[in-house]
Amino acid sequence: MELNEMYEELGISEKVLKFGTEIEESLKERFEAIDKNAEYNQMKVLKAMQEARVSDIHFAATTGYGYNDLGRDTLEEVYAKAFHGEDALVRPQLISGTHALHVALSSNLRPGDELLSPVGKPYDTLEEVIGIRESAGSLKEYGVIYRQVDLLEDGSFDYENIRKAINEKTKLITIQRSKGYATRPTFSVTQIGELIAFCKSVKPDVICMVDNCYGEFVERIEPTDVGADMIVGSLIKNPGGGLAPIGGYIVGRKSCVEQASYRLSAPGLGKEVGASLGLNQSFYQGLFMSPTVVAGALKGAIFAANVYEKLGFAVVPDSTESRHDIIQAVTLGTPEGMIAFCKGIQAAAPVDSFVSPEPWDMPGYDAPVIMAAGAFVQGSSIELSADGPIKPPYAVYFQGGLTWYHAKLGILMSLQKMVDAGIVAL
Repeated sequence: MELNEMYEELGISEKVLKFGTEIEESLKERFEAIDKNAEYNQMKVLKAMQEARVSDIHFAATTGYGYNDLGRDTLEEVYAKAFHGEDALVRPQLISGTHALHVALSSNLRPGDELLSPVGKPYDTLEEVIGIRESAGSLKEYGVIYRQVDLLEDGSFDYENIRKAINEKTKLITIQRSKGYATRPTFSVTQIGELIAFCKSVKPDVICMVDNCYGEFVERIEPTDVGADMIVGSLIKNPGGGLAPIGGYIVGRKSCVEQASYRLSAPGLGKEVGASLGLNQSFYQGLFMSPTVVAGALKGAIFAANVYEKLGFAVVPDSTESRHDIIQAVTLGTPEGMIAFCKGIQAAAPVDSFVSPEPWDMPGYDAPVIMAAGAFVQGSSIELSADGPIKPPYAVYFQGGLTWYHAKLGILMSLQKMVDAGIVAL
């Protein structure tokens, strides 16, 4: 059977496939550059694993308290080496990126300390962690003061007001690398390094933490290479490679990671406890696979930007910009456009392809959210997925795809659904 016939059997019309194929042909050079970065990052991860002397003994399961879990301890050594940090906390007990960020923040802040975001308001789920929106157990309830400096209109840092905002109480600066549910650009690692250097020139002892979600292995360097004291992320995003079924990580300065370990377990226990429950092999293998998986997701994001920009929709990043995370924002302008797009992503999934996504009131969000994800791991956003809050400007956020071919099908199917709904004409 010809490839075109296979796409037709999956529901892609000849017109949609032709439109996508023409765009794909124009992206060969960019895709080659992505593959070169993936090769570099693959060698970086492989080198870290070899230096840590990873062996199959490290895949053995532990239970209960998890004392002397060699696999867990060696995995954390691998993460520290791969991300060029002094220490790492990599655990299944970190249940999400938001949880890992909460652990990192709450462990390194004390009542009366000030938390500063120099990049505007953080991702929605952190609003309740911080106390921007009232919530039980927030940092605000524990006496942590929060301040933010919004970005300038062009999306750059407002250095003048950042300097004014940093004071003797400013203990920790949080920098969100990816855009979240916003249409600002994602920051490059170089930009983050410049911001960190500026903040430390104002207050040398301030802790700089980077929310690294969606950014791992997109570039050849990470924020820990440019001065970040901590980077934090989720294993069901980039570094889990689609194989980790749960988990998060905190990598950076030993003192910061140690504080985080006491918050995650208990004072006096720290990193000494926490059973790996037989998950180590998927954590190791997921990290090993992640540079290649991230490359596929990046190709999908660039393909989506080019497809939808050509159709007249606003996209961030645009079709030619350099990439610093795997997320592609597409402003569709209407709830109907968002719903049709997400139905296409769902229809292209290997799991639950027969399900029709609908907006719902998700915990941690201030508007109904539509999510499309037929994933092997629930909520895994390194797998093909799309989501967004049903509110102006009605932007959908596409990410993931364990392979480029699956990401490509997802974008073609999203376009097909919009054509079928009469929202787009080719």
